[in-house]
Amino acid sequence: MEDALIKEHPPSWRSTRQRAAVLLVLRDAATFVSATELHAALTADGAAIGLTTVYRTLRVLERTGHVDVMRDKTGERLYRPRPADGHRHYLVCRRCGHSRPVDADSVERWAESLTASTGFTEVEHTLELTGVCEPCQSGGAPSPG
Repeated sequence: MEDALIKEHPPSWRSTRQRAAVLLVLRDAATFVSATELHAALTADGAAIGLTTVYRTLRVLERTGHVDVMRDKTGERLYRPRPADGHRHYLVCRRCGHSRPVDADSVERWAESLTASTGFTEVEHTLELTGVCEPCQSGGAPSPG
């Protein structure tokens, strides 16, 4: 069964075999992934796709709200499919990359009130929370996802 990320692609989206492959690999990733990691997974599976196509596809998905994006400690952009119920914030382990969604309703309310009080529109925000997960603290392997 296809999920929303694949079925409800962006309106201006020209569906191609390469883009569909990017969507599938991104959907199946257990955590945030970089464009280079996606490209490596695609080529390992035998897909004939260039890194530029992966970047372009991710930019379209980001612009249209289909992925959540964060930066790792080096500044590289990492991507994860956005859930059907919308934008999320994540707490991400700095050691292994394990991530989990966190309740950030107060951040969303603050951003909305700031938008209303300043007269700005189309306000976007980024909140990046990192730490060290429990398994990494004890030297074990993190749980999937």
